[in-house]
Amino acid sequence: MLPFSLPISTLAFCCALIAFTSQAQNPAPSSTQQDELRYVIYLSRHGVRSPTEKPFRYNQYSAAPWPEWSVQPGYLTSHGYELMKLFGAYDRARFADEGLLSASGCDDAARVTILADSDQRTRETGKALAEGIFPGCNLEVHALAEGINDPLFHLLQTSLTPDDRKLAASAIAGRIGGDAANLTAAYHPQLETLDRILAGCGRVPPQNGTRTSLLDVPSSLASGKGDHPATLRGPLAIASTLSENLLLEYTEGMKGNDLAWGCMDEAALREVMQLHAADADITERTPAIARIYASNLLDQIVMALEQSASGKAIKGAPGKPTDRVLFLVGHDTNIATVAGLLNLTWIEDGRRDDTPPGSALLFELWRSTVDGKYYVKIKFTAQTLDQMRETRPLTLSKPPLTVPVFVPGCSQENFACGIEEFKETANRAIKAGGY
Repeated sequence: MLPFSLPISTLAFCCALIAFTSQAQNPAPSSTQQDELRYVIYLSRHGVRSPTEKPFRYNQYSAAPWPEWSVQPGYLTSHGYELMKLFGAYDRARFADEGLLSASGCDDAARVTILADSDQRTRETGKALAEGIFPGCNLEVHALAEGINDPLFHLLQTSLTPDDRKLAASAIAGRIGGDAANLTAAYHPQLETLDRILAGCGRVPPQNGTRTSLLDVPSSLASGKGDHPATLRGPLAIASTLSENLLLEYTEGMKGNDLAWGCMDEAALREVMQLHAADADITERTPAIARIYASNLLDQIVMALEQSASGKAIKGAPGKPTDRVLFLVGHDTNIATVAGLLNLTWIEDGRRDDTPPGSALLFELWRSTVDGKYYVKIKFTAQTLDQMRETRPLTLSKPPLTVPVFVPGCSQENFACGIEEFKETANRAIKAGGY
């Protein structure tokens, strides 16, 4: 069991049997063009950043050195800032089109709250969004001081017990056939492609005669340490980081030898990106792990939706009852673990369950104009690889990709999920470690 008590906002709801009965008796209303979009929560990843470690940390796996970046490790780049400004400007146009905010001016700034994690990349992403949505309006971004882990976005080491760690390792073992080496076999083609890129693809003079091939890295699984419930080591774990670094080079707009030593086109990038998604699926989306990471965050989202629907402040809920938009600017881990807890999946831009820089899960609160009932729709949105690489402006006619997401056990055929049913679904997931 987890070493924390379940939040009050979720304990108030009925047991699973009553939840299923309620869902059957009170189906979510059918959405129509006349229904009103009342509130949107963005659970967003930060924009394009530099790799989180200095290049020499990665050089042992490559024939030639990794490129230097213009910012410190893990920092949002100026290009990443500009991309998030473009996303913010598009959001303002979309909100105005939906009647959620005015098309211009600063009057509606008081109806938007931006909460960001304490890292530079998340705080600066929040500022870029604010500048894009309300240019010149000085919309405040709320964040803790850098270096202080915000429990909204982070798992605190003190919240983990030895039993939690053992369960997390067992949950992973049960998904991979009990042997971490099975992951190497399952993703061998993608690992070979990445290793060929790292080796210089036959065109880069090797500068590292002691390069370690990914395929020579041993695999293991054990209970975790620190803020990691479980520790999965091996080719896939390393490839997850290195393939993400290649994605960052591509979306930053790097060219020539700075982009994967000239060894990677977009097709190869898409292939190796599967390694990052696969690792996240195992280490973050596994329900027993997702529950540990995301229970508090999901409960905060539920409270914010309830607060908006009721128009009354709820103690502990993020944002204000009068808000129209709430941005929670965190990390891909936050998106993946909330998605894992609710069993949400998507395919966008040809990639399954990917969480690229700037992507977001959208929790939309709608009000039926027929019976006044509230319902929730979830969507996933992200810029395409080329939109990021080429800094393409986003407009209503040339938008980022946005796809509907089905909530198992809650969504109806039109993707609508009654707000009470959504609360009950979230409660079941938090208690059971996944739907």
